Amino acid sequence: MQQLNKVIIQGIVLLALFFGLFFGLSQIDFIKVFHIKETKLNTASKLGDVLWKQVESSEIIIHNDTLQKTLDSLISPILEANDIPKDSIHLHLVENSQVNAFAMPNNHLVVYTGLIKDCKKQEALQAVLGHEIAHIRKNHVMQKLSKEIGLSVLLSASGGNGALIREILKTLSSSAYDRALEKEADLTAVDYLMKANINPKPMADFMYQLAQKDVMPDGFGWISTHPESEDRAQYILSYLKGKKIGNKQMLSSKGWETFKERIAEED
Repeated sequence: MQQLNKVIIQGIVLLALFFGLFFGLSQIDFIKVFHIKETKLNTASKLGDVLWKQVESSEIIIHNDTLQKTLDSLISPILEANDIPKDSIHLHLVENSQVNAFAMPNNHLVVYTGLIKDCKKQEALQAVLGHEIAHIRKNHVMQKLSKEIGLSVLLSASGGNGALIREILKTLSSSAYDRALEKEADLTAVDYLMKANINPKPMADFMYQLAQKDVMPDGFGWISTHPESEDRAQYILSYLKGKKIGNKQMLSSKGWETFKERIAEED
């Protein structure tokens, strides 16, 4: 009898859970939920293209095929090794002395010539590229903008509000992500490089290099937006302990220096 009562009670509990789950799901407006997701995707696509037009009108875009091919050769192994479609990242080289690179909605990645000149090793530049790709792939860009600016404002901006577009562009190019997002992008970049057999340690070296700059002069956008560089270098090195490190280089030492010299000639 006791066993029968136990079975009956279990049955009642299961029925209660079933109907509770059914009732809960019935209260969700799935059309609304998926519409919001679709709206965000459309907003990101439109906003990214509008922002890129603003960059085109305000910056000097480099269309040198040789330089672009060299930059492509540095990013391609990262994309290929991590199954990221090459045409999904819109890589742009911009003549600007600022030490900066930043991601925009709709998978735009802007790299300033100043950053390339400041990187001592090609792996350091590849690490920065990987970091920005991680922001794109992890949807950090829209998370940041939605939090700091608001989705409704972004919707209006995608229509081409000039002043607002400039403000959004400034937010992306000159202010940091949340610390948790920055760390996720750092470690994801390390994973990207390791899968491509590229040594991620120069990424930590670059961080230490940034940490030595006690006073940030004007034009150090990427540096000034990534605080606590020494701490970041330390957790990158800690993350690498015990892991197999590759040493694949796309450019010879001479090829890397030649690339930097040609970049300098563009300024």
